[in-house]
Amino acid sequence: MPSIDDSKCVLITGGTSGIGRALALDIAKLPSHPKVIATGRRKDRLDELSAAGLQAEYLDLSADTTALKKSVDDLIARYPDLDTVILNAGIQHQVKAKDGIDMKKITEEIHVNYISVVAFISYILPHFLKLSEAGRPTFIVTVTSGLAVVPLAAVANYSASKAALSSFTLSLRAQLAETNVNVLEIVPPLVESELHDPYGTTEALSKFWMPLDEFTRLTVNGLREGRATIADGTSKALVEKYNQGKFEAVMQGRKMTEKW
Repeated sequence: MPSIDDSKCVLITGGTSGIGRALALDIAKLPSHPKVIATGRRKDRLDELSAAGLQAEYLDLSADTTALKKSVDDLIARYPDLDTVILNAGIQHQVKAKDGIDMKKITEEIHVNYISVVAFISYILPHFLKLSEAGRPTFIVTVTSGLAVVPLAAVANYSASKAALSSFTLSLRAQLAETNVNVLEIVPPLVESELHDPYGTTEALSKFWMPLDEFTRLTVNGLREGRATIADGTSKALVEKYNQGKFEAVMQGRKMTEKW
């Protein structure tokens, strides 16, 4: 089964902090020594990653899809061996319906967490299919959340955006099942992260979250094993309880609609 050990060049979005940064640094240490491109918006963090031996590239996923297409095309031109993308970047806002829903934040969250990811996939896919036809395995890895399975009311739209991405990932995996383009999904539980700092919930959540180094170790192991769905900790229990047989059902639906 193909695994990340087969990758020659790995790009990670949201690579300047948290899960993305940890994965970038650990993947760069694999015995296969892939080239790792960490992307993000913070120049100081990008400089640190560059000093650590990684390729560091500016990428703004909040930009419109036209600008994103140009960025992806430029990345492919600069890194023609690019064969793996880990689409990790995301933002999270709290939603308090009784206080009024901030549609600007809703739109931003949906754009970064879902639309930009789908757009990135659509722009990188022709390159991956070309490699696939030449016999090269490629990997599209989305990062969703345990909240895609069971939402958390306080972050209602974040949960919805991750549920949308999880659904899209399953359908994409079904559509590309006969190619060398492997579609994987990382389903993190609550993980040690800066994501929670803006709302002052870090101290409270730190009593429950999975340490970042533990999550990274388990996730890299899952990528090396070529697991289609990489879910550990509390997310593993949720996926096993609620998602059992879901992909098989998606494949059955695909077969029913092949003549459409």
